[in-house]
Amino acid sequence: MKRALITGGQQGIGLGIAEALHTAGWQVALAAEVVPDSEVVQAALAAMPGATYHRHDLADVSSVAALMDAVGPVTTLVSNAGVPAMVRGDLLDMSVESFDRCISVNLRGAMFLAQEAARRMLALPADPYRAICFITSVSASMVSPDRAEYCISKSGAAMMAQAFAARLAPDGIGVFDIRPGIIATPMTAPVRDRYDARIADGLVPARRWGRPADIAQTIVPLVRGDFAFATGTVIPVDGGLSIHRL
Repeated sequence: MKRALITGGQQGIGLGIAEALHTAGWQVALAAEVVPDSEVVQAALAAMPGATYHRHDLADVSSVAALMDAVGPVTTLVSNAGVPAMVRGDLLDMSVESFDRCISVNLRGAMFLAQEAARRMLALPADPYRAICFITSVSASMVSPDRAEYCISKSGAAMMAQAFAARLAPDGIGVFDIRPGIIATPMTAPVRDRYDARIADGLVPARRWGRPADIAQTIVPLVRGDFAFATGTVIPVDGGLSIHRL
């Protein structure tokens, strides 16, 4: 049985991934801190018959084991949930609160959930294929000084993915670092106007916003095992945004 846990799976990139995995035959479990009876959660569940939802705050690492117990054996973890900088602005004005929030959720929370998931995956048979995908960001290597705390957290998450890939490779568990570019989601909605013209002018060579489906189409073959010997691979899904150009 293939079961996927997707953090932040109730909307945006996470929902796109969840829907793709559900269609491909996975049992799907979503985890987020949103209340279960919220419209966004209920809409997500309605779109995926049989899917389950588990309220979980990534910042609360003490509740990780309880989450995994509730979800059941997981062959696929998609570590997608994340938070942005609380306020975009001068790096020299960054608050401790905003920095700590990004690190607590995007890095610390992701780390200890992946750790618990990996421990449990080791106890499962090698078939079906087991995999962990970290949804990091092009911001792991492309700096935005007005939201440096987010970039720092994603850079750390990228190294985390490499560490898990090296540790789990002997056990046949694939680990991948997926780096979305500028994707149309609720998180990027506040900066839509800021990027529309820049994308049209070539900031993104593909000259369009990315969509959650773009990420989902990358995830499915990875967690299916089609690229098992490519564990540790970093995959930008960004329409060419991170290509070095003159």
